[in-house]
Amino acid sequence: MIQSHSGELAALVAAIFWTFTALAFESAGKKIGSLTVNLLRLFMAFFFLGIFTWFSRGEFFPSGASSHNWIWLSLSGLVGFVLGDLFLFRAYVVVGARISMLIMSLAPPIAAIVGWMIMGETMSPRSLAGMVVTCTGIAMVVLTRHKDGLPVTPGFHGAKARGNGWRFSYPVAGLLLAFGGAAGQATGLVLSKYGMEGYDAFAATQIRVITGFFGFMIIYTALGRWYRLVPAVKNKAAMKSLTIGAFFGPFLGVSFSLLAVRYTSSGIAATIMSIVPVMIIPFSIFMFREKIAPREILGAFVAIGGVALFFL
Repeated sequence: MIQSHSGELAALVAAIFWTFTALAFESAGKKIGSLTVNLLRLFMAFFFLGIFTWFSRGEFFPSGASSHNWIWLSLSGLVGFVLGDLFLFRAYVVVGARISMLIMSLAPPIAAIVGWMIMGETMSPRSLAGMVVTCTGIAMVVLTRHKDGLPVTPGFHGAKARGNGWRFSYPVAGLLLAFGGAAGQATGLVLSKYGMEGYDAFAATQIRVITGFFGFMIIYTALGRWYRLVPAVKNKAAMKSLTIGAFFGPFLGVSFSLLAVRYTSSGIAATIMSIVPVMIIPFSIFMFREKIAPREILGAFVAIGGVALFFL
């Protein structure tokens, strides 16, 4: 990578990887369920990362990590992978990858708010303006003005809108799930940067993956879902999508995101990585045959513009 822009290039590569992984996990989640996808993709990611670090560092397991690395990266794994992705992957099933990733563009502003609350970081008027613009762009996509007698769009099963006014174009539950994913990713990113402390980014990701995997094992056991595992593994189409998602997501995508925050500011990295909602539009049109209104495309660009205004 070009040394002067290594962090920015790593963030761009991470955004490309996350575009593929969002589409792959949406496909797998609709076949075998979001919870099973989370468990299996972290299991796969652990071995992807272990093989890579074996060749790059001579260690399959992150044995050289300090107690500081383990504590904070583990906490990051619980917040980002378990809580954040638990919400996000369910959102993939409810509202799809495109809308979920659009809501995820709130992650950078949320990260700034978390930094303000925990570490006392300041927020400038331009930052506040960026938050407003981002929320406006998202509102352009998820809200639709309805007239009396017209059906409310996806997720409301033909219910009628009474009177004039704004209605959600997508299920509210799905939007809230995606917001939970954004909050988890934002907080996890802040904790990751603090927890790495100069440690190898790929090994740091492996620590997060280990913690996330055990977290999902506990949830899987508590909900009594183990009976679903064998049928899921036998589902060839789902496993193909899941393998692609695990390779590009928790292995390459997350690792490059940690490289990005190491070599550039968290704000710039988060801004570049937030372009996924725009990059995913052509894939949604040609792969999933989604009908996307011009207003939704414009809203995606406005949201990303708000993120850029927030940090740049």
